[in-house]
Amino acid sequence: MTGDSGTEIELRPVAGHIGAEITGVDLAGDLDDAAVATIRSAVLRWKVVFFRDQELDHAAHIALARRFGEPVILGKRGSASPQDHPEVETTADRLELGGRYGMDHDEWLRRRRHSLLRGWHCDHGARVDPPAATILRAETVPPYGGDTQWSNLAAAYAGLSEPVRAFVDGLRAEHRRGVGYQARPGDDAYLRHLLDHQVATEHPLVRVHPETGERVLFVNGYYLEQITGLSRAESAHVLQLLVEQATRPEYTVRFRWEPGSVAFWDNRSTIHLAPGDLVTPGHPRIMHRVMLAGDVPVGPDGKPSAPITGTEPGRW
Repeated sequence: MTGDSGTEIELRPVAGHIGAEITGVDLAGDLDDAAVATIRSAVLRWKVVFFRDQELDHAAHIALARRFGEPVILGKRGSASPQDHPEVETTADRLELGGRYGMDHDEWLRRRRHSLLRGWHCDHGARVDPPAATILRAETVPPYGGDTQWSNLAAAYAGLSEPVRAFVDGLRAEHRRGVGYQARPGDDAYLRHLLDHQVATEHPLVRVHPETGERVLFVNGYYLEQITGLSRAESAHVLQLLVEQATRPEYTVRFRWEPGSVAFWDNRSTIHLAPGDLVTPGHPRIMHRVMLAGDVPVGPDGKPSAPITGTEPGRW
């Protein structure tokens, strides 16, 4: 398989269950259908693929995304995002969030990730139709720190014992934005924001991937806290087991960013962990992402996810 410049497209897996690096392709170029098919197949097989030394601007980033789906246009972004490219969200916006609610970034992050597993998430998992995929590119990165990790939820499901797979196949769970946030004592502006802008969906605990047919353990540490029909005590124990399973080291890959690096992942079959080790003052981490519109998850019983509040298919 050759890229648009005639060079050979090569794929090199970088971990046993997830992650591959693709070389020999210029993502800013005019990718032919065969190159697109190769990349799409690699994303489905390896769940996240990585590219180095790419020269993408916002327009080229959006054009790339359109070869694989329909880019999401968010209703609200922060001031760091490019105003003339509504499909692009700049992750430096995240640094603004704590300040909006009277906290510095470190406190805001601690209150959102108060446990070892709490930060693991898929993008917009509380929606009834989470994005199908995300394409994230690095503009500026610190000299060290700032790595991202991903985990393969299809491998995690397959790694469960058969009785546990049979048990979780029939369960559903409520995913709610900010459910694990640890509020400040007294008045908390961020908690009020969450209560005023709730987003929640009942998803199957196991979803069937719409393209590969794989069963995926649809759990995460950030949006998910209650399994439907179980007591809170039962739910807590079952979820602890499942999220620990989903984030076992053998199902994960860790990526060291460089300027010009691109990661393209299947948001339906992975969760990821954004870095918590950005401790290099004067060295910003500026990333840009475009997400692709997704479908409503369906469980092994054929029953789709059901919106609870603040979400409907296709409406952002």
